[in-house]
Amino acid sequence: KWLAKLTKYFYRGAFKSLPAVFFQNPDDLQFFIEEKLIKQAQAQLLPGSGVDLERFSPQQPAAKGGKTVFLMVARLLKDKGVEEYVEAARVVRQVRSDVTFQLLGPIDADNRSAIDKATLEQWVTEGVIEYLGETDDVRPHLGVASCVVLPSYREGAPRTLIEAAAMARPVIASRVPGCTAVVDEGKTGLLCEVRSAERLAQCMTRFLEQSPDEQAAMGNAGRAKMVREFDQSIVVRAYLNVIDALCGVGKMQHRQRVRKTLMTKDELK
Repeated sequence: KWLAKLTKYFYRGAFKSLPAVFFQNPDDLQFFIEEKLIKQAQAQLLPGSGVDLERFSPQQPAAKGGKTVFLMVARLLKDKGVEEYVEAARVVRQVRSDVTFQLLGPIDADNRSAIDKATLEQWVTEGVIEYLGETDDVRPHLGVASCVVLPSYREGAPRTLIEAAAMARPVIASRVPGCTAVVDEGKTGLLCEVRSAERLAQCMTRFLEQSPDEQAAMGNAGRAKMVREFDQSIVVRAYLNVIDALCGVGKMQHRQRVRKTLMTKDELK
């Protein structure tokens, strides 16, 4: 359509002279190359914004009355799959009484796909979910969760899943760009069809049918993947490499100043 053509025109113009364009997942990178919005030589792939592996460290799930706790962390938007999460919770709760479904995130009232407060209150009154509000520190809530869920319609690099996996939490996500870059199907988590509460409920049931050892193994595999691929030092190093190449030998002082700004905790030590 004309709007898409106009947008692509501006992208090409904006990126034409740039030496590097960073992407947070391979699907977006490939799309920009195929649409000739950038050249292959410009494309750089990063693992999202990376994750602080010390801050988000592995820990055993805290007991919550012997129940399995599913947690969704996201802005309360339809595009994040909140409605599918709630409907899947209804389905699972019909056959399992030992499960709790939690929802953590702000109400984004100005967004076109926002979940309104009345609907949220209805879900809570119905007892299908526990609403945890919003927070500046998700770690205590991740610490209670048995599994973190994100049935989003589209992501760049979902920080929710990255932080959860770093804390050795198994994850369930929709099979869409962004999520597929973070989740290894059957190893670190489970993937379901997007916009399908039925498929999401099946994944949740599949997780519930796993033994504690199998669930723990999935969480540990997620942590190993984050260490291997999503450490924030990888992201910092990628930026620095490009900055070094652009600065040239004659700008050593500038490079050192940039490096000092971007140093990771480990480098500072």
